[in-house]
Amino acid sequence: MSNRPAGHGARSPVRPNYETGRQGPIRTFLRTADGIPIDSVYDPPPVVYDTLPDAPRTASRDLVFVIAHGFTGDVDRPHVRRVAGVLRGYGAVVTFSFRGHGRSGGRSTVGDKEVLDLAAAVEWARGLGHARVVTVGFSMGGSVVLRHAALHGGTDAVVSVSAPARWYYRGTAPMRRLHWLVTRPEGRLVGRYGLRTRIHHRDWDPVPLSPVQAVPEIAPTPLLVVHGDRDGYFPLDHPRMLAEAAGGHADLWVEPGMGHAEHAADDALMARIGDWSVTAAG
Repeated sequence: MSNRPAGHGARSPVRPNYETGRQGPIRTFLRTADGIPIDSVYDPPPVVYDTLPDAPRTASRDLVFVIAHGFTGDVDRPHVRRVAGVLRGYGAVVTFSFRGHGRSGGRSTVGDKEVLDLAAAVEWARGLGHARVVTVGFSMGGSVVLRHAALHGGTDAVVSVSAPARWYYRGTAPMRRLHWLVTRPEGRLVGRYGLRTRIHHRDWDPVPLSPVQAVPEIAPTPLLVVHGDRDGYFPLDHPRMLAEAAGGHADLWVEPGMGHAEHAADDALMARIGDWSVTAAG
């Protein structure tokens, strides 16, 4: 995978060659609707030839996963690459860095304007020829995939892992630390220089649609809500609120012993998410 961007706003003319499997990853910068360059990577599905009855399952050629990482993550973080590697066994994968993260431009709005980043990545995935798109988000990214599905649509299934149900939650020590990081000048300095995350200093105005408000608008698109029973950021009332708001339309997986987001989502869980996605996206 090259570390060299194709240029701000560039969209590679190269298309994946599914017949030979020779086309490798593509890295480029996408341009969002509000003009932010987003560092993005496309990994085509591996080619597996099913010539024997016990041959390995072939990754779907028309399915693509678009992964929305958690706050302070980026496309090059090992935990993001690991998740992408597991899901690539089921289809192509698009990963990207949210605004203010990694090499992407702009500053993080902690889940508000990030919906535009995901929209650009989904559009790119469709443009690469994939008929089925599944968005998979973690923590902040989990809230973004919910709001994107409600506001923009264009996905065939949605997976939200370790997401909050409501804004401004401060009921756990990690969330109180996160609020300090986002709202205080000294916290934003720590974010910039310690966590490679540039955070916008302005408050939300207006306050965006919350995840729990977004969920009822997602139907009939299949939705999976995944949460660990040892999540240190958001207790179990958050995923239960999301599932209840879906009115029976969502699948809820409460994972025993699981902590928070990508770091806690082991390969076995990601494989189950891959299996669910293949079925749910039709």
